[in-house]
Amino acid sequence: MNKNKQIYEYAREQYARLEIDTDKVIDELAKVPVSLHCWQGDDVKGFDSDSPLSGGIQTTGNYPGAARSPKELFDDLRKVIEITPGKKKINVHASYAVFEDGKFRNRNELIPEDFKAWVDFAKEYNVGLDFNPTFFGHSMVKDGLTLTSPDESVREFWIEHGKACVRIANYFASELGEPCVLNFWIGDGFKDIPADRLSPRLRYKDSLDKILSEKYDPRMVKPCVESKVFGIGVESYTAGSSEFTLNYAATHKGVLPLMDNGHYHPTEVVYDKIPALLAYYDEIALHITRPVRWDSDHVVLFDDETREMAKEIVRNDALGRVYMALDFFDASINRIGAWSVGFRSWQKALLNAMLTPNDKLKALQENGEFGKLMAYQEEIKTYPFGAVWDEYCDRCLVRSDFGWYDDVISYEKEVLSKRR
Repeated sequence: MNKNKQIYEYAREQYARLEIDTDKVIDELAKVPVSLHCWQGDDVKGFDSDSPLSGGIQTTGNYPGAARSPKELFDDLRKVIEITPGKKKINVHASYAVFEDGKFRNRNELIPEDFKAWVDFAKEYNVGLDFNPTFFGHSMVKDGLTLTSPDESVREFWIEHGKACVRIANYFASELGEPCVLNFWIGDGFKDIPADRLSPRLRYKDSLDKILSEKYDPRMVKPCVESKVFGIGVESYTAGSSEFTLNYAATHKGVLPLMDNGHYHPTEVVYDKIPALLAYYDEIALHITRPVRWDSDHVVLFDDETREMAKEIVRNDALGRVYMALDFFDASINRIGAWSVGFRSWQKALLNAMLTPNDKLKALQENGEFGKLMAYQEEIKTYPFGAVWDEYCDRCLVRSDFGWYDDVISYEKEVLSKRR
């Protein structure tokens, strides 16, 4: 038995004292899908427009090697899949259509065949696909508005885009045989104090109603509405607030609320909101990011907030009820490394949560033994989590030590550095 296996055997014995079967945990985690966002690879540029980002989105940095074409983006995703453990889906924005027939189609005219390349990629790597209409970065964003626009020609354009995306999500699900999360997020809002806060929201509600009148399989397509508190250029008002999206989901059967942990006030924490929503919804969706003082979309780390979100999902037996996706974009560092650090960090958070004796801790809380609860929570932090992580990576056939980043450096030298 090699040294790493000996260390794992010790860790397995330690966790067994807490009535946790580490082998079972590893097997279960390997089956939990997490969606990897395609837009980290090219700084949210997409393939269909040269328009600047809008809706309060901003990518910072100019590290060389960003993907410039579908082929380059697919190559980069392959590398990330290769060096990260766990079951994956790929989260695709509508702006990443691949027009294989050579004919460009505007966003209101998109057809499923424009995403056949993504389906082929997903089948090759045995991953699922999630989807997002792209309501930003386009010439038809007028005065910062899309689905809430008072200009009916603008609003109709984006309603048709939404309907096209419903058809594409249905195509993904039917081709791949697993649910496709279809997330609706708009950056519509105002920089300064509005005179009318209701009308844009009524138009948004009507737009969503019209979009979701498009036929789809509710067992396989999971429409979500995502909120946001503010963004650059929309500091005073966003139509898709938390209250709006939660109420829309609650009053429309089959529509899920999606929470992005960067889309709230800095003192709010999504890990407290997860169990609140689970009390009312059979399923919810989550975008995992790392906000630094605002919705900065920093790379996800294995930090306190990340760990607490994972704990709430696991301790409430909700791994099958929460659709999880990463959402960050950092152009200041190697993008393959950023992707991989973020994905590996969320995997660590889930593993850490699954190695927590949640039933024991809940019992202490229910019995009012709060001092003992605090002591147990602190002692668990020094359990040999790292040894179980190493074993998990080993079984997923990826490296757990610093060596995985050597692959990133090699890829940069051999591939990324040649992109000029």
